[in-house]
Amino acid sequence: MDNFILTNENYYDDKSRMSVSEYKDFFGSLGMSGCERTAYERMTGKIEEKKGMPLLVGGYVDAYFEGTLDAYKARHRDDIYTQTSLKAFEKKGNPEELKLYADFVKADSIIKRVEQDAMFSYYLSGEKQVIMTGEIENQPWKIKIDSLLPDTIVDLKVMAEINKNKWIEDVGEFLNFIFVYGYDIQGAVYQEIVYQNTGKRLPFVIAAVTKEEEPNIALIQIDQPYLDSALDRVKANIPRYADLKSGKAEPTECGNCAYCRRRKVLLGPVMLSQFMSQK
Repeated sequence: MDNFILTNENYYDDKSRMSVSEYKDFFGSLGMSGCERTAYERMTGKIEEKKGMPLLVGGYVDAYFEGTLDAYKARHRDDIYTQTSLKAFEKKGNPEELKLYADFVKADSIIKRVEQDAMFSYYLSGEKQVIMTGEIENQPWKIKIDSLLPDTIVDLKVMAEINKNKWIEDVGEFLNFIFVYGYDIQGAVYQEIVYQNTGKRLPFVIAAVTKEEEPNIALIQIDQPYLDSALDRVKANIPRYADLKSGKAEPTECGNCAYCRRRKVLLGPVMLSQFMSQK
């Protein structure tokens, strides 16, 4: 591996190492399909990454607990503050003129709820945004940990809800949000890379808080067998990823994501029985 040093400033610019989010773009999770074509186009910079409101709100909460909220507000001011208040601020120069959009007022209430719980706050009190690198199946990886305690890896998630399971037809059962969004994959990779750097195989805990009118909170440690199973799936997919990245294989289209829908060309009607069987 080269001597390129990852920092918080250049972490997302580095394309030489794989991340969990990139992996899930390619291969999905137990509850969500990936798309090789979209992931490849994004990896090569042909598709620009756009942050929707859920990611912006999650980033706002993350930034608060990192101690970088002021910088985050400055970087995303057009998304966070109402246009009317921005114009008033530019005219008068009074910070009190700045008013948050409703989503970020909700983010402030989420932060307040989290800080009311001593145990939740403890799990977020570790070393912040810890960057580590390593290898899985000879593929270089990078991770960034929200809160690293001496004995636990913690990742903060801001969710719509946490108690409602989702029916996944391919699996044939209802799945918890951990498996739907691939947080078992994240936990497996983070645990493995931390082990490579420290010699300690630490438990992985999701610190989840919801955006409901009355935010719900939970600390969820993912059982080791689930992490082991997820790591096995990651290892099994790495050779395919390596072939795609090197150009030895052509990425396939899923046919369902926004990028594939935009490129879709109809060749004629399909039978209803065939249409119903399509994913």
